[in-house]
Amino acid sequence: MELYNLKPAKGATHREKRIARGEGSGHGGTAGKGHKGMKARSGATTSKSFEGGQTPLQRRLPKFGFKNINRIDYKEVNLSGLEKYAAAYGSTEMSMDFFVKHKIFNKTDRVKILGNGEVTKAYQVKVHACSASAKSKIEAAGGSVDLI
Repeated sequence: MELYNLKPAKGATHREKRIARGEGSGHGGTAGKGHKGMKARSGATTSKSFEGGQTPLQRRLPKFGFKNINRIDYKEVNLSGLEKYAAAYGSTEMSMDFFVKHKIFNKTDRVKILGNGEVTKAYQVKVHACSASAKSKIEAAGGSVDLI
């Protein structure tokens, strides 16, 4: 075997389809696109939702529900979470600056404290909202809750 007699294995290569290059190519005439119709036109594509002219599914189904534009989305933190953050970062003062500094929340987030868990230290908490049970537990431990 020498370089001059190397060739691909039989059946490994195929001739290129020369579409729309005359009848002799076997792909002349309509160039494999059939006769007329949208798919025979140049640049023709249809969207995934197109159903051949039938009313599409998203228009046949009824609309329902609504989105309340006045809704306030809170990011929640339980008291057990405050305990973890206090242990990890050694601070009893929890404010938005604290949460943003330690990348717990973004500065655009609104934070609400929820009452799941127990409080062992007196925390000074400054957040956007707080549940009644969380507030009572924090104040019972000698801490304070200020709403922003």
